[in-house]
Amino acid sequence: MTAEHTRATVQEFLAARVAGDTARLTALFADEVDWLLAENPAVPWIRPRTTAAECAAQFTELMEHTVPEDARARVDTFLVDGADAVLMGHVSGTVRATGKSFEGPFALRLTVEEGRITRHHLYENSLSIAEACTA
Repeated sequence: MTAEHTRATVQEFLAARVAGDTARLTALFADEVDWLLAENPAVPWIRPRTTAAECAAQFTELMEHTVPEDARARVDTFLVDGADAVLMGHVSGTVRATGKSFEGPFALRLTVEEGRITRHHLYENSLSIAEACTA
């Protein structure tokens, strides 16, 4: 996989996320995904995932539990090396059930093989998110 193919797939992933296109997200994820997001029992949309459909559903679950109008994500850095991409930036939002906000930096490592995402490792300010989910 060339860096250009990886970059194009990740850009398509970002566009599908912004559009909320879970069908396209499902198609972009491999049948089995190495998904890593720190377990956080206080946060309903953070859970283990392994299939394309489960990974794509994370967006829907996030939107169900947060206020879409308050959701913000900014990508400051987009690095690509062969099949691997790393995005770094800032994310913020408001939890619907509590009305509390969260924010913080994030880093997302993606691996693209044969045009599909096989690795999705997200590192974020999980403490801020957990606090926002707690009444």
